[in-house]
Amino acid sequence: MKVFKLLIFIFITSCSSTMQIDKFKNAKPEFLLEDYFSGKVKAWGLFHDRFGNLKRTFEVDINGTLNSDLLVLDERFLYDDGEKDQRIWKIKLLGEKKYSGTADDVVGEALGKASGNALNWTYKLNLKIKDSTIMVDFDDWMFLQDNKILMNRAEVKKWGVTLGVVTITFLKI
Repeated sequence: MKVFKLLIFIFITSCSSTMQIDKFKNAKPEFLLEDYFSGKVKAWGLFHDRFGNLKRTFEVDINGTLNSDLLVLDERFLYDDGEKDQRIWKIKLLGEKKYSGTADDVVGEALGKASGNALNWTYKLNLKIKDSTIMVDFDDWMFLQDNKILMNRAEVKKWGVTLGVVTITFLKI
């Protein structure tokens, strides 16, 4: 009976432990997506599967252009196996630190909200895996450390099951 109660407790607490963006409202420095990503940014990332195994590393060169309420991010990826990829984000500034974005491999619209030094960005992505594509959910959390360093942790899920975690460190050039 004790084991059953423990399992119920673990299940309930794991379902209710989602981070809330408003928790970071007083954290500094203040993160504005459009300020950080205007211009050139370099990034380095890792993908770990759900068991913690490192599966892939990559570098990204990002060029951001802000025109009124539209931020365009041209991301150029280079993976450790030599594969190259490109994603072009078109991000609308909706006001009140809210954002929506599209890219060719994003299904529908990505939605984001910033508060304090953090931004939470959620979207569905058609993820290429070898010769196939699967639609996954991204729950992206970005945290500005200082004016140049931004850290990102994204959970990648399919049907609510975590497939892995992407960790990225950005450096504003």
